[in-house]
Amino acid sequence: MKSLKIAILDMYNNFPNEGMRCILQLVRRAQETSHVSLAYDVFNVRANTELPDLSYDIYISSGGPGSPLPTDEAWEKPYFALIDGLFAWNQAQARKKHVFLICHSFQLVSRHLEVGLLSKRKSTSFGIFPMHRTEAGQKDPLLHTLPEPFFSVDSRDYQITEPNEARLRELGIEILAMEKERPHVPLDRALMALRFTPEIFGTQFHPEADGEGMLRHFQTDEKREQIIANHGEAKYEEMVRLLQDPNTIELTESIIVPTFLQQAVAALEPLAAEQQPAGVTF
Repeated sequence: MKSLKIAILDMYNNFPNEGMRCILQLVRRAQETSHVSLAYDVFNVRANTELPDLSYDIYISSGGPGSPLPTDEAWEKPYFALIDGLFAWNQAQARKKHVFLICHSFQLVSRHLEVGLLSKRKSTSFGIFPMHRTEAGQKDPLLHTLPEPFFSVDSRDYQITEPNEARLRELGIEILAMEKERPHVPLDRALMALRFTPEIFGTQFHPEADGEGMLRHFQTDEKREQIIANHGEAKYEEMVRLLQDPNTIELTESIIVPTFLQQAVAALEPLAAEQQPAGVTF
């Protein structure tokens, strides 16, 4: 059987991060456990204007720093051309492309498709927070086994709020999860997960974040001092406590992206097998 190809779009613009480590860790785990051969390539989108073509089967576009508002940077037009190409491909072809959009990428694509209001938050959202599934989210193939609420890492200076209901209906997009409820704060809740199409899924949180690795990272002197300086000691202690709880981000990390990869492989496997010459077995 031919290898399925995964394109990992690194949107971190060469900034130090944990996101790419976590994504690569999950993809390598999938390689080890999948009975279908998986190959991947990494594309440094924002720093080097590297972008994949449409020959890949699965695309994972990462989070990243900075503003998701429009820019004239060299990578932006080809990035959206790729996104448009993936949507167009899936409308025309039987062999679908499977796409996962994380945080910064989710915000970019939501802006591009005009599905809600993209704005700067009044303050940074940083921590491990509850995510609340909608009725559609409780049935969604990637979220239905999670508890209500489930927990994930949230790290945002921007947000998608005020869903454009007419646009959502036009495109067939489902809202799957919302930001934590804040009855005492008169602000719109952010859209935290969307099912753009049956094959294209996105989250405004970080489902790739792993408890053990992030706990180790946060307990370094440099990171501990940075979090306390920016967010206070109480926030730091709360994050450490939640990172040690196997029912928070460790559970989320073990389900969402791995299930996405498993379901993509299952959908693509018979099509990959059909491409082999008759009589060839492996």
